[in-house]
Amino acid sequence: MNRITTGIKGFDNLIEGGFPEGRSFLLSGGTGTGKTIFSVQFLIEGAKKGEPGIYLTLDERPELIREDMLRFGWNLRKFEDDNKLLILDGTIAKIGIPSDEEFSLPATGFDLDKLLLELMKAIKKLKAKRVVIDSIPALGMNFENEHDIRKAVLKVVYLLSRAGVTTVLTTEIDPESKKIGKYGVEEFVADGVIVLHYMGIGTQSNRTLHIRKMRATKHSEDLHPLEITENGLIVHNVEEDYDV
Repeated sequence: MNRITTGIKGFDNLIEGGFPEGRSFLLSGGTGTGKTIFSVQFLIEGAKKGEPGIYLTLDERPELIREDMLRFGWNLRKFEDDNKLLILDGTIAKIGIPSDEEFSLPATGFDLDKLLLELMKAIKKLKAKRVVIDSIPALGMNFENEHDIRKAVLKVVYLLSRAGVTTVLTTEIDPESKKIGKYGVEEFVADGVIVLHYMGIGTQSNRTLHIRKMRATKHSEDLHPLEITENGLIVHNVEEDYDV
């Protein structure tokens, strides 16, 4: 089985060297847990290894993502100019406003089939090997009931699997039900589930990573300390002595 390295220090050795190629993985966590950093770091690793990637953003505007990632030394524009990264803007298409981005969804309101068509065209254009969809809750806002949302998630995962790309989909933990995914279906259709937690106590902060599920892979079941550094995320072993 081919493995796709994530570029996140300390993570790949917890999953036998990387994600199984061509599968979909759910990244779940609350606000401020590091989901966007994880996702971009995954795409940067691919860009450096000649594995182009696509970031479909349904939440945050692309210019803000580019700006935020500069703090880690990641110049996304350079990777875009080198055809190693493509950011597909789906943030404002649903309200009928055209995007200033080169690659965006049509400003005709949200349509899942059009979204998937644009995504598949982008995959073909870039010969992409990696895809990030951020986020499932933003996707779900465009449907009236959970049944339709579940069908949409299944369709997205199925088509990306057929395209042969390795995909990270972000979602949120439901604070009331404590479900890993907002709609109760994401964790079942994904091949792997990674949960990020954040707890702030006084002046101290504590971030952790837990691999909930990883098909076809022997993986750590421990709760691992997670650190955000100037170079991105680092996953530590529980017994490791490090400074936060």
